[in-house]
Amino acid sequence: MLPSFYDPTTVGTMYTPDTLQAVDEGRKSALSPARKDEKRIALLLIDMQVDFIHTDGALSVSGAIDDTRRIVEWMYANLGHITTIAASLDSHLPIQIFSPAWWIDTNGNHPKPYTVITNADLEAGTWRPLYEPDWSHTYTEKLEEQAKKQLMVWPYHTLTGTPGHNLTPALYEAIAFHSSARTTQPVLLQKGSEPLTEHYSILEPEVKLVGKNALNFN
Repeated sequence: MLPSFYDPTTVGTMYTPDTLQAVDEGRKSALSPARKDEKRIALLLIDMQVDFIHTDGALSVSGAIDDTRRIVEWMYANLGHITTIAASLDSHLPIQIFSPAWWIDTNGNHPKPYTVITNADLEAGTWRPLYEPDWSHTYTEKLEEQAKKQLMVWPYHTLTGTPGHNLTPALYEAIAFHSSARTTQPVLLQKGSEPLTEHYSILEPEVKLVGKNALNFN
């Protein structure tokens, strides 16, 4: 049964989650605590954030609102079977190697979003890093050799501290409901804040940093 506060038409819209109501109704659901589960099941949610799901998000994904609505309703239907909910949070800063701020061309202009920067571009001087020049050359080289991909400049998205970084509200309510109903805490996994490498996967970055883990602004 869906909780009283849930409105499917609000999925993908920005509002303050009704955490108080979600927790209160969850407490009254009479489900057993997750710690008593004999079969433990984890639900892993990947980057279900405003910037990816909402139509006005910085990197809105087509169909994400309908997908989110189905996931939220599936969660309510299966609360008694879900032991733990974990959610990754793509978490970025203004200056990272894949952001426009990192690079300029020969005219001093930053690249537009979705510009591809290759190691050959750096060798030719087409693009120049404003930060960590030695590492930037090493990074694009390793990215092409090890990860078999080229550096993409992304629009600013899921910046920590901005609304776009948040979990979409309807999903957050469902997580809060589960937390109260099953007497358990969610696990929030932040990734993507290291300035020197891309980090698409929650498991490891695109290029591993060995002995280098700081951005030098000098």
